[in-house]
Amino acid sequence: MPDKTRVLIIDDHPLFRRGVCQLLALSPNFIVIGEAASGQEGIEMAKLHDPDLILLDLNMKGMNGLETLRTMRDLEIDARIILITVSDAPEDLIAAIRAGSDGYILKDNDPDDILKLIDSAMHGRNAISPELTSLLATALREESVVEQRSQASLTERETAILKCLAAGMSNKLIARELDIMESTVKVHIRNLLKKLKFRSRVEAAVWAVGNHVN
Repeated sequence: MPDKTRVLIIDDHPLFRRGVCQLLALSPNFIVIGEAASGQEGIEMAKLHDPDLILLDLNMKGMNGLETLRTMRDLEIDARIILITVSDAPEDLIAAIRAGSDGYILKDNDPDDILKLIDSAMHGRNAISPELTSLLATALREESVVEQRSQASLTERETAILKCLAAGMSNKLIARELDIMESTVKVHIRNLLKKLKFRSRVEAAVWAVGNHVN
């Protein structure tokens, strides 16, 4: 039997944390290993427990979700991190993705849909509420006109990896697909993000899908 995904929940509303715990308990794939009521507490728990997945509220008192996310990425916390929020503002979505979020889920989504999105994130796919995906793609398309992005600057290997990102594949799956080391995948992703002027793999993946990279 495969190991369960170990989840840390960071949200300053106890009732919502309890609801997420109950939701995850409906799936045999997850186990909640900790709850934190603030960003700082969440960072300390993440360093201590090394979770596989962190569900993070955006609008918290004190250190907000974006600040918490950026700090975690600076500390190289390796968990997949998903923002769960009431905000459908484009600027919040884009800021979260650029800060290194692996997903952005609206709290008012149907519970079953939330669970499916969380589960998809653990299979390497992008966990973004469907109604927001087109919004993000449009923003990146408009920006690409200004930035003059083009896949022409990419090497053949980088293009292959970009296609894999567009398909929602994790580094481990990409390494297996292309028969290369996972560390090599990370280097190529870092290089292609720099060439395309993106700050996160999710941005690159959404842009690739929207621009029919082939």
